[in-house]
Amino acid sequence: MTTGFKEPVTERLESFGIEISENDDALIALCITKVITYVENEINSSEIPQNLIPFLVDMVCGEFLQIKRTFSPESFPKANVNAAVKRIQVGDTSTEFAVDSSMTAEGWLDSFISALLSSGKEQLTCFRKLRWQ
Repeated sequence: MTTGFKEPVTERLESFGIEISENDDALIALCITKVITYVENEINSSEIPQNLIPFLVDMVCGEFLQIKRTFSPESFPKANVNAAVKRIQVGDTSTEFAVDSSMTAEGWLDSFISALLSSGKEQLTCFRKLRWQ
């Protein structure tokens, strides 16, 4: 069941600039299994609707990043949000961009992972089936 999700998850992580190695395969498989089990329990079905696949990919990426950051921080890429342009001056014209200076790189990363983990959770109710006791 996890084989169909591995490629889109790997592509999504690589689109974030995360390099995936063979050592990450087991962790990705674990994250896929965890997210699929969560979704199957939430919707009370053993079949995942195609409409939920993009959300599951983001949720798996969030799980992967959270686990990697917690248990293997040395292999986790450092986020550099301080490199964002805050002000441009050309001649006598100056433009300043609204940048949240209170947001640290770590805070930004926490927000990003949280957004991935909660991606599509509101969509699960559309596919929920009643559970009869």
